[in-house]
Amino acid sequence: MSSIIKIENFTFKYLNQSEAVLKNINLDIKRGEKVLIAGPSGSGKSTLGACFNGIIPFSKPGMISGKLTINGDEPYKKSIFENSRNVGTILQDQDNQFIGLTVGEDVSFSDENKAIEVEIMKKNTDQALEMVKISRFKDYSPQELSGGQKQSVSLASILRSSAEILLFDEPLANLDPKSGRDAMRLINEIHREYQKTIIIIEHRIEDVLEQDFDRVVIVDDGEIVANDTPKNLFRKDMFSKYGLREPLYIEALKYSGVDLETGSIYPLDKIATDENIENVKKWIESINMKKALSSEEILKVIDLEFSYDAENKILNKINFNLKKGEILGLLGNNGAGKSTLCKVIVGIEKATSGDITLLDKSIKELSIKRRGERIGFVMQNPNHMITQETLLQEVEFGLKIRGIKDSKKIAEKALEVCDLLSMKNWPVTALSYGQKKRLTIASILALDPEILILDEPTAAQDYKHYKEFMKFIKRLADKGVSIILITHDMHLALEYTDRAIVLCNGEIIAIDAPANILESSEIMEKSNLRETSLSEMGKIMGIDPALLMNSFINYEHKEEEKNV
Repeated sequence: MSSIIKIENFTFKYLNQSEAVLKNINLDIKRGEKVLIAGPSGSGKSTLGACFNGIIPFSKPGMISGKLTINGDEPYKKSIFENSRNVGTILQDQDNQFIGLTVGEDVSFSDENKAIEVEIMKKNTDQALEMVKISRFKDYSPQELSGGQKQSVSLASILRSSAEILLFDEPLANLDPKSGRDAMRLINEIHREYQKTIIIIEHRIEDVLEQDFDRVVIVDDGEIVANDTPKNLFRKDMFSKYGLREPLYIEALKYSGVDLETGSIYPLDKIATDENIENVKKWIESINMKKALSSEEILKVIDLEFSYDAENKILNKINFNLKKGEILGLLGNNGAGKSTLCKVIVGIEKATSGDITLLDKSIKELSIKRRGERIGFVMQNPNHMITQETLLQEVEFGLKIRGIKDSKKIAEKALEVCDLLSMKNWPVTALSYGQKKRLTIASILALDPEILILDEPTAAQDYKHYKEFMKFIKRLADKGVSIILITHDMHLALEYTDRAIVLCNGEIIAIDAPANILESSEIMEKSNLRETSLSEMGKIMGIDPALLMNSFINYEHKEEEKNV
């Protein structure tokens, strides 16, 4: 195959930075290949993608040396329009990509630019929508769609372009687990059907590598540190070496003593060898299960209902309790009612009926301010919470309002916990989305709440910050703070929650240990979630999936305790 992207000794430095973001990059991508570019936050992987499609230097100027060619063209010498003929890009935030007032108009935009006849344009649009299985939404506004549906619209629009290369920048970031799996399968179908060159920039290794890739390119500190097949990179332990999370089943094989260099490890359906199964069973037998939860109840939700009108209930007969020191996962697909439930608990929304008690006393009539003194709520979008100019001012703000002494000292401690202390005097506008998430968490932690509600706390965080933050959350729980985690991350639910609630269409369909929930295909299907690779590993090996998952999390927690 001939090369479609060729990079030779390529270096890029933003104008306002002293150090280069990309350093001496050499890479050759063949026509029709499917390549994953992975790396921790700040590694330079997204910057590399922006060099492919011409966003650099069009809207992000800087200094370039070396050479990068796409189909023989140098993108940094072309216009965005010219580059779009070679590279079709699907952004992480699809809302910034829509042009048409309806789905059909958006997909038709490329043909309109080419002055295609109306009847042919309609036929092309219908074909593209059919390919991504979203035809019934043709007359909808893109803003009415879910995250996964929006991504499908963006993909249909790109399919109508002549671009040979499709570039996806963190395509799973805003999708629930099942929508993420469906998106990866759809991208795989597009690759097979149209023979496009596919480049995906993502750090969620397990979810992405469920589908076949020709190669994985790992970027770290602006350099390419690995470029090989997924199987070879697993054997060389390259993902964990550079701060990327391996699939859970690979971690379990390592824990059980399977030799990655010689054993059968990839793909998942090939791991059930007699030797692997024996090693895993011996490992499970050696693990002691964790201690039981506290029985002290701190919060109770009783027959809670919420609706905006009489006809449509958003929450219906919600009943559950939260125990002291418990980490409770709140799972469900987009629109299931998770965030709404937590807004009702903290008083942002008022319950239609039912009650909420805190330490056996009803808080239904308490104001948001009074509830906020005891229940901290960190919203999913950090921009909805931040009001001050610098990081230190933001974390101090709530402390000063409450008249708390030593506000600076407390704020600095919270910033340190969230790995932001070195930036305390930075303007908030200089932070990435993930850093803003950590800032809002620091602001709430500084107030020392009895209950902490976190809405997608690890979204936009790389594995390093994910582990550091969740270890801290676990320490808080060990000290008696009760925590509710709203999450799409099945890994987080499995590893760090004591129990999990699954919401579907505003109703609770399951309350159980996370391992029991995640092994249930029926619950996963109904709630638009997905099994972890550990659950699938158990089924493939003939081992009880719940036992395997519980053994895995207990082993991990014991190893973490050793390293504290």
